[in-house]
Amino acid sequence: MIRSNRRSIALLVFIILTLSGFSSADVRLPSVIGDNMVLQQGMEVPIWGWADPCEQVTVTANWGSEKWEATAGQDGRWLVKIQPPRLLVEDKSGGGPYEMNISGKNTLSLKNILVGEVWVCSGQSNMEWPLSRADNAGQEVNEANYPQIRLFTVGRKVSYTPMKNCRGSWKVCNPQSAVAFSAVGYFFGRELHKELNVPIGLIKAAVGGTPVESWMSREYLEADADFQPILRRYEETAAHFPELYRKYQLEKKNYQRMAGQMKREGKPVPQRPDFQEPIGPNHPYSPTGLYNGMIIPIIPKGIRGVIWYQGESNAGRAEQYRTLFPAMIKNWREKWGHGDFPFLYVQLANWQQAEPLPKENDWAELREAQLMTLSVPNTGMAVAIDIGDANSIHPTNKQDVGKRLALWALAKTYNKDVVYSGPLYKYMGVEGNKAILHFDHVNGGLIVKGGEQLKGFAIAGQDKKFLWADAKVEGDTVVVSSDKVVEPVAVRYGWAINPVCNLYNKAGLPASPFRTDDWPGLTDKQR
Repeated sequence: MIRSNRRSIALLVFIILTLSGFSSADVRLPSVIGDNMVLQQGMEVPIWGWADPCEQVTVTANWGSEKWEATAGQDGRWLVKIQPPRLLVEDKSGGGPYEMNISGKNTLSLKNILVGEVWVCSGQSNMEWPLSRADNAGQEVNEANYPQIRLFTVGRKVSYTPMKNCRGSWKVCNPQSAVAFSAVGYFFGRELHKELNVPIGLIKAAVGGTPVESWMSREYLEADADFQPILRRYEETAAHFPELYRKYQLEKKNYQRMAGQMKREGKPVPQRPDFQEPIGPNHPYSPTGLYNGMIIPIIPKGIRGVIWYQGESNAGRAEQYRTLFPAMIKNWREKWGHGDFPFLYVQLANWQQAEPLPKENDWAELREAQLMTLSVPNTGMAVAIDIGDANSIHPTNKQDVGKRLALWALAKTYNKDVVYSGPLYKYMGVEGNKAILHFDHVNGGLIVKGGEQLKGFAIAGQDKKFLWADAKVEGDTVVVSSDKVVEPVAVRYGWAINPVCNLYNKAGLPASPFRTDDWPGLTDKQR
């Protein structure tokens, strides 16, 4: 009995020492620093991890004799900034593969490292959408053999305190690793790799259905009075979450029981109510949860920029998105500490059935908020108004989305001479009963795709009642009119959830939807 008790005590002591950090002497790395990773070229790249407090850590790499040293702080964290080798594109050298050693009381050896361009791919389901479900998926997956493209998927995690690490590992791009990776991210990275002839690293951090506030810090949400309702709503729900969740489960169960009974009796089953699961602890839609759980763990990884596809879940608060989205961009840039890195995003695609008459629409207002975000320095917007799917919020043409994002990067980040944007509304003049619209990014001239009549334009007078308009291209302008509007004061283009749009420039890029008025919309004051 005494011997048994001693064994139990010894086991208990071992567990306590282990949990208290007894085994933390080993130098450890975050998962985003590892074999197969890509280091961002042209900058001092942070390499960080954990060790014992005050432990000396040394980093060396086989591209030179230099070594980098750091001392772990009282919290065990250490960080060095290393200078990767210069990437010589003209003779295809400098990209690797390389090896790196991190030494303290133990030594970690990292292999198959490349130097190139690193981009974060984030947002909601249209960014999460896998290559296996894109157009022509079978061929695309089979051809996804790019040893110099590397893929990292951040494991899904909701947290209300900043996490130190995340699940994930770097994978060489091949059919096995690419099949479940972001289709938009993959097509974007493939385009860059082909055009730049350099290694590409892609980090996917995306969760379907998430509003932008899930990807922001609490400090940023608290800093603006306009965002306070977001936090207040969540806190009120969290305070009564067990009760609300039981009610939600009961309502869903009752409907399922009733629907099953009616089906057995051969009766028509009523439409399923829109059961709203309460957003409580560990829900990915909750504010700050994914920022803490999936973004903080990859900061300050050296990156070139971010591509972003999100907005569907904020459409009901589109006016708020005008400030919320730019705040999120600023939040990430400040936390990363790499300056105003490129932030490229996708304007919402068309969806659902076309409306027979002009009317207000929250998705149109969300697209406008995205268009307005181009005023934030070093941002770019890929227009997707022509490649959506009336029957699905998840259009499968991710090839064009990735390519249009890549055009912005090639032109604005890498200084390539390519047309990167479709026409963007500039200003309107009025001559009699005609509205004359002027555009930026005409790039050789405006065209009507398909050679048909120009569509998607509506016009209004002082009564603010919009009617479908006659529109035609004249040089670099569009002339809009209606026999029923004698004195036009406003024009809208593509102002619907699924508008019929066919205005392009000669480079084949579509014009962004827009409006010339600033009249109150559906989402004004929706918080």
